[in-house]
Amino acid sequence: MKATLEPLLTALHEISDLGRARALLAWDERTKMPLGGAEVRAEQIATLTRLRHLRLCSDELGELLDRAAAGLDSAPRDSFEASLVRVTRREWEKARRVPAELRAETARVSSIAERAWEGARERSDFAAFLPHLERMLELKRRYVECFDAERPYDPLLDDFEPGMRTAEVEPVLARVRDGTVALLAEITERPQTVDASCLYGEFPVERQAELARELARRLPLESGAWRIDETVHPFATGIAISDLRITTRFDPGYVGTSLWAVIHEIGHALYQNGIASELERTPLCRSVSLGFDESQSRMWENWIGRGRPFLAHIHPLLTERFPERFAGIDREALYRAANRVQPSLVRIEADEVTYNLHIVLRFELELELFEGGLVAAELPEAWAQRMSEYLGIEVPDDASGVLQDAHWSSGSFGYFPTYTLGNVIAAQLWEIVRAELPDLDDRLATGELTPLRDFLGERLYRHGGKLEPAEMIERLAGGPLDPEPLLCHLRQKFGEIYELA
Repeated sequence: MKATLEPLLTALHEISDLGRARALLAWDERTKMPLGGAEVRAEQIATLTRLRHLRLCSDELGELLDRAAAGLDSAPRDSFEASLVRVTRREWEKARRVPAELRAETARVSSIAERAWEGARERSDFAAFLPHLERMLELKRRYVECFDAERPYDPLLDDFEPGMRTAEVEPVLARVRDGTVALLAEITERPQTVDASCLYGEFPVERQAELARELARRLPLESGAWRIDETVHPFATGIAISDLRITTRFDPGYVGTSLWAVIHEIGHALYQNGIASELERTPLCRSVSLGFDESQSRMWENWIGRGRPFLAHIHPLLTERFPERFAGIDREALYRAANRVQPSLVRIEADEVTYNLHIVLRFELELELFEGGLVAAELPEAWAQRMSEYLGIEVPDDASGVLQDAHWSSGSFGYFPTYTLGNVIAAQLWEIVRAELPDLDDRLATGELTPLRDFLGERLYRHGGKLEPAEMIERLAGGPLDPEPLLCHLRQKFGEIYELA
């Protein structure tokens, strides 16, 4: 079997290298590249995208797959060999439907559009970004037409959640939406006694950067395998299993922006860092899906990073670096501040309760763009209408409204629902964690995080992308995606904080 796999692996290593080189260029574009490099960088990324796509959809790769598949009928579905051939064939068949030039043009337009988005957001000028968005939508509609899908949104969702369909996601998000709206109404009717003022004030950026690096050192990432940089919109990129690029942004007036963004992005990095080394430079060296990837960023940010035990552990770090804000704040006060529920305009700063309403809003707008007749020029009004309906707040400008996320500039339609799917998966997985690690709270309070990482690594991380999302959630939780554990978690946690009946 090894002899038949070697030619396939050689080809897949080259395809992976091209993709990771593209990712490195994209990371550099968002963190280090001077503005003058934008035009050429767009062409460089487009070239790598086209070359990778041509190799992925080539007849040669198809022949290598056929040869490697011989004799695998009896191999376990999650074995390296069977998974490699099955997952690669799926990507190969999907890639062959999409012209290489369409891939390259989408990458080129995305690179330019993201720069245009940054400027438009800074000026709060949706009209300046609109032509770029319309061009991206045109390209994504051409992409959708490459597939025989039941619904136009299905191919977009499938890019991030392999095998999942819009009809499966809609009821899950609708249940989360309805349950969250009801919970939020109860919370807002209660006296608002949670004081989060300690998180606001003057927080010098250099001290925030020190805090970010110290958090990264205390979270169980492999030593020497990561770096942290500043960017406009936080993200994490894995150039390799042991080459993890974490980014954050710093708000001099609110320490929570960087504090929980760093923990969130490290959650992504932990997943990548835990993938089995034998999967490196293959299509299996990735998370099961973006929903599963987000389950880890959301779990580490909220279940751990905003939980009582770990906040007790990092309380001294905050007090040491910002004594003027935290010296008089005890651990319980910090816990309540970290979990204040306050409907807000910006998704990445949203509290744990209202966050999913931001996601549902975006998901519904994307569906209407591709299936319901909404046009791009109508987005600001549609956005403001749903913000008022779901969160009860008015949108004052484009920057804090429709322009706040980078996703649409990069053409990542279908991505947004993965955040709420991630919360759903995190809640299901957390029930298992709690049952099998009974002393978890004590370990978190002392910063002993390695047992949790190892548990997650064994159950989830090491498998990479061997299984589809439906298979993995069945294996982990014994059933399908279920929003009830998430809604129960939110009601229990915030029912205590806000003394709900």
